[in-house]
Amino acid sequence: MATSGSEDPQGQKEESFLYFAYGSNLLTERIHLHNPSAVFICVARLQDFKLDFANPQGKTSETWHGGIATIFQSPGDEVWGVVWKMNKSNLISLDKQEGVKSGAYVPIEVNVYTQEGKERTCRSYLVKNYESVPPSPQYKKVICLGAKENGLPLEYQKMLNAIEPNDYEGEVSEEIKDIIKKGEAKIHRQ
Repeated sequence: MATSGSEDPQGQKEESFLYFAYGSNLLTERIHLHNPSAVFICVARLQDFKLDFANPQGKTSETWHGGIATIFQSPGDEVWGVVWKMNKSNLISLDKQEGVKSGAYVPIEVNVYTQEGKERTCRSYLVKNYESVPPSPQYKKVICLGAKENGLPLEYQKMLNAIEPNDYEGEVSEEIKDIIKKGEAKIHRQ
């Protein structure tokens, strides 16, 4: 896992890591729900991977009511996302949010490239053993808001906007409603 040491104001060494987000954690409000130390570093590209939406082990997400974002190796394709720098103290909360213990996601190390071509090694996550299913409209909206908020390439944003969601029209948690509302308000202010 990528780590870097930096001095905090008291002069103590604080360990951090880089996290490459390509799904709901593109949106600042979403990542900060459980990971307050996350600081935006840059937009980056993961080469030779493709975005998909998954039901891990055939189970629908109770949070998102549809497929959740994952990546798989696919030569010639690319996935765009955001690199966040986070304190190691948030590693447990990030793993919990990503459902590592339940087997939804597994952590991986990836090399991504900044828009200036600089390589960064980051922690990320993917779903193993899944079936492809469309995301809910709410989940897609969070991803698209995050892509717009962080200025992912327009062609990639168009691809995300063109994803056909499932037909879920039920309720999502108050927490999710709140991050969508805050994300929309932030986008409209930009």
